[in-house]
Amino acid sequence: MVPQRKIFTVQNLTQKLKDTKALVLADYQGLSVSQMADLRAQVKKAGGELEVVKNRLLGRAAKEAKVEISDEVLIGPTAALWVWEDEIGPMKALHGFALKTGLPKIKFGIFEGKTISLERIKQLASLPTMEELRRKLVSTLQSPAFGLVNALNWNMKKLIVILKAKGGES
Repeated sequence: MVPQRKIFTVQNLTQKLKDTKALVLADYQGLSVSQMADLRAQVKKAGGELEVVKNRLLGRAAKEAKVEISDEVLIGPTAALWVWEDEIGPMKALHGFALKTGLPKIKFGIFEGKTISLERIKQLASLPTMEELRRKLVSTLQSPAFGLVNALNWNMKKLIVILKAKGGES
């Protein structure tokens, strides 16, 4: 008989597979407990969730959710990166951590319901996050206004410089 907690875990994973905007599976073998905690914190701050999953249970959940994850991917220790809101931020956090430490090794990804390659995950991770895009937009919108203020004030500044120069001659 299957324990109730495994049934609940499969149901939970199935619902997550249906709700997630993106999923990245990675081999976390070699990471220390403190590194894993640091990675989880970075991913959570970026708007995602990182959890260690059992391959067999994730495989069953994938079949129930009608998501195709090959059996070759579900070998060895697996951490699942669940992306809920900002699709890029959590992937960027995982990829950046992997670049610094060499771990975890990314095995598989799903983005907008389609399987994506390791190269595509790296491309997505290199895109700016929503917060970075918002900052760029605000900066771009402020730039013309700042230039207009300087242009309108230029004649006044020029007049003051000329008056000071004339005042110094007398």
